Amino acid sequence: MTAARRLVWYWLLPVAVLGWELATRSAEAPYFPPPSRIVARLHEMWFSGPPSRVFLTDEAVADLLPSLARLFAGWAVACAAGVLIGVALGRSRLLSALVEPLVHFGRSVPPSTLVLVFLVLFKIGTPMQLASIVYGVIWPVLVNSMDGARHVDRQYIETGVVYRLGPWQRLTRVILPAASPKIFAGLRLSVSLALIMMVISELVGSSEGIGHRMLEAQSQFDIPAMWAGIVLLGLLGIALNAAFLGVERLVLSWHRGARNGA
Repeated sequence: MTAARRLVWYWLLPVAVLGWELATRSAEAPYFPPPSRIVARLHEMWFSGPPSRVFLTDEAVADLLPSLARLFAGWAVACAAGVLIGVALGRSRLLSALVEPLVHFGRSVPPSTLVLVFLVLFKIGTPMQLASIVYGVIWPVLVNSMDGARHVDRQYIETGVVYRLGPWQRLTRVILPAASPKIFAGLRLSVSLALIMMVISELVGSSEGIGHRMLEAQSQFDIPAMWAGIVLLGLLGIALNAAFLGVERLVLSWHRGARNGA
């Protein structure tokens, strides 16, 4: 993004927030509170605690930490399984012919429709939420890993054979690095899906977490608290995406350098 475009975005955001504030105050719609009320409720609920706890309130400890723990655990399990299965399918024609139709069937089923199935299987609690997150997150990682491993340049494989690399060395030194741009594309998609599935699972089967707190606010007609949860989820999404992009740039710096050099 050029400096001029950054300047436009820096000005556009405060102008949009100011417009939102003025429009909601003039409309006085009960379901659309002004941003100032939403931010005040957000601060009151989650970030008005003591400095010794990084300003986190008791509600934040009870809601944010369990939600983030489930999000990262489910995302990590799904990513590990997706990369492992995807690379295996991408490098084996036999496995791909047997399993790939099931993969496309599974990823065509909306993850939210299976939340109630997981609720029956695991009851209310962390196992049900983790199962929902893993099922929702695994597909883009698996498909991108499969595609990346399948289309590794044949010259790379032949070079590994010439240098007498064993199967494990070919996997770690040739196949995974060559497939890593595709794999990271799937991992980036999975971050936002993990956040979505975390909220959906907490709306249905949880007694804690951000989604449960939003559902509780809805039942109490606490509209600013509902919007505070939505804003918090948006901020979490921005932070997670920025953190992932930083890791991606670090890990794939060699790829961008090679592409620019070419």
